Amino acid sequence: MNPIPVVDLFAGPGGLGEGFSAYTDSDGNPVFDIVLSIEKQQDAHSTLELRSFFRKFPKDKKPEEYYQYLRKEISRKELFESYPKEAGCAKNEAWKAELGNNSSELNMRIDSRIREMKENTPNNCWVLIGGPPCQAYSVVGRSRNKGIKDYSPENDHRSYLYKQYLRIISEHKPALFVMENVKGMLSSKLNGKSVFEKIIDDLQHPSRSKIIPSSEKYEMEYEIYPLTFPQSQNKNKKYKPEDFIIESEKYGIPQARHRVILLGVRKDFTLCKPGSLIENSVVTVHDVIGNLPKLRSGLSREYDSLDTWVKQLIAAADSPWLENGIKNKKFKELQEIVLNVLLEIEKQYLNRGNEFIFCKPEVKSELVWWYIDNNLDGVCNHASRSHMSEDLHRYLYAACFSKYFGYSPIIMEFPEELIPNHKNAKSGHFNDRFRVQLKDKPASTITSHISKDGHYFIHYDPEQSRSLTVREAARLQTFPDNYFFEGSRTQQYIQVGNAVPPLLASKIAEVVYELIVKNIE
Repeated sequence: MNPIPVVDLFAGPGGLGEGFSAYTDSDGNPVFDIVLSIEKQQDAHSTLELRSFFRKFPKDKKPEEYYQYLRKEISRKELFESYPKEAGCAKNEAWKAELGNNSSELNMRIDSRIREMKENTPNNCWVLIGGPPCQAYSVVGRSRNKGIKDYSPENDHRSYLYKQYLRIISEHKPALFVMENVKGMLSSKLNGKSVFEKIIDDLQHPSRSKIIPSSEKYEMEYEIYPLTFPQSQNKNKKYKPEDFIIESEKYGIPQARHRVILLGVRKDFTLCKPGSLIENSVVTVHDVIGNLPKLRSGLSREYDSLDTWVKQLIAAADSPWLENGIKNKKFKELQEIVLNVLLEIEKQYLNRGNEFIFCKPEVKSELVWWYIDNNLDGVCNHASRSHMSEDLHRYLYAACFSKYFGYSPIIMEFPEELIPNHKNAKSGHFNDRFRVQLKDKPASTITSHISKDGHYFIHYDPEQSRSLTVREAARLQTFPDNYFFEGSRTQQYIQVGNAVPPLLASKIAEVVYELIVKNIE
């Protein structure tokens, strides 16, 4: 069977597409081929285009120049000029464009590309994937929007971006589609009606939409399936909204990321029912980031050097919060842990990392095959961010606390001197303002908020007293080490936080492929 074409809308840095591209058959041959991916943000598009270039080469024939670029030995221009054919194909595949801007010209270009693809695709057997932007649906987004004067979800264009996805389905009728979004969409309402119910109804009956003129459409319906259990277990076909929530940590992803994922199957492809994701053993934070090079954090409001950083931290030994703030007897051992960590910090010579670090990268879990590329000779996007000196002490305390008690402390479990001087600090609304990613558990959800501060993403190792790097966040999102994120560090964090975990996407690709094979046979 020839590779099955895939179109990726709202692609971000390419997490979904990476998963589908990485899935291979029993002979090691790629099963899916990304023929078009669309992303509007410049840096995410640059990441997407670079990864498309990388995929143009067979697995065992990746060019050395690609690794030279990641090591900053050559420029991106030099890389692309070394392989003009592959670079041209990557530019043709990864488009920088804004879906939902009512551009008839863009729609015509997309339609033309898909029609060209369909001419060589038997049974119109291709797959549409993507996740329309979710800020208008998310619980956090809705909370922020309440504070915006005259805000109306009915007038927020982001509430309707899924209709761009629907337009492609209605016009081009893929055999299957995979749509990802936030859990908050299950409780969102527009005009007093459930957003989720409306989306399900639209996706089941795309031809009823008013997006395509009636003269250009014909009736075509889809079945919408969850991926959390085999369909043979659900005889009545009635799905609850929560059935569509995938809890990533159950499927070997080192992160408790809970997202709504819909599998749409064209009615003529429902002779056989889809399978489901298979649960795996838990993969922990330590499993995937524990062997990355140790780094120190930086200092944001004073001269930054190793000596200054060490002095700021070991000053905790004589600080009121350590001397007086841990008085309870059950905290006595915690006090000893902090003091021992300070002794170790004095002995170490940590640096802040870089966009590339030469080293022998390792992964402790069975996912070595997924992450490690022996041609890379190091790790990229692994540089620490800077923090205020008072936050260093909070990170130190929180990481030591979690090491001793096995959970991350809430704000009222901090010594009084370490509680931020903020009028709402003790209100109960900021209980998890400082959250350690626990060593022996999956991480909490990696979100784009990691770009703003690191308080929710504190490294479990108190000797480093810092938040996660882009590479650590990327590993928790299951991006392979040779996946390079373009742009500023802020933009890199945003890309990682907004992505679908590629390893989860690859497991979804397996369900999709098996369904296609069954129906074709």
